[in-house]
Amino acid sequence: MTTHGQLHIEVFNDPMFAENGLLLWCDDQPDCWIVDPGLPPQPEHFAAAIETRKLRPRAFLLTHCHADHIAGLMPLRQMLGDAPIVCPIDETHLLADAHENLSADLGLPVTAPPADQTIAPGDALSTGELDWQVLDVRGHSPGGLAYYCPDAGVALVGDAVFAEGIGRYDFPHSHRDLLIENIRRNLITLPPQTVLYPGHGQPATVAYVLEHNQTLIQELGL
Repeated sequence: MTTHGQLHIEVFNDPMFAENGLLLWCDDQPDCWIVDPGLPPQPEHFAAAIETRKLRPRAFLLTHCHADHIAGLMPLRQMLGDAPIVCPIDETHLLADAHENLSADLGLPVTAPPADQTIAPGDALSTGELDWQVLDVRGHSPGGLAYYCPDAGVALVGDAVFAEGIGRYDFPHSHRDLLIENIRRNLITLPPQTVLYPGHGQPATVAYVLEHNQTLIQELGL
């Protein structure tokens, strides 16, 4: 678990795709977000942590809807109840379509319940006393979003950018130029000490990414 002021973030990793599912909650607040729940054993880890910490799921929040980021939705709904699924507005169709969410071709078809709420760039969220901004990071996926909390100094960036790489853009519906432009416009412009929580790998600050992420440095011509 890592603490950013009143915000707490616990990361659970799925061993098949090394995908990061995130549990977020605030001091003295029972409500929590489950972000991008992946394949087993992630769902069991989420459920155990929620029970231990006496938390209450407020929402399943998705950065994008590729299979490795939604595989835990069905089992967690069965274990924890029907907290709303908050989905990027341009990716609702991926939830029920194993071909669109890229799992069918792996021989491991994944589907999830339909979205209860859609969300788009420019929208706002809140958890506890913290406000979050919804940022456009499309390019790796057709409607990818990041979630930025200025007061906590963190951003949940999905598979847009990693500590030392960027999201793949050779998938169906991916778009290299759009991904690069959204990283340029919406992520590396965040304050340098903002901690980016990616969908794979370790968190890193914006400052670290700008200095050490050679893929991004080359793509942006920095």
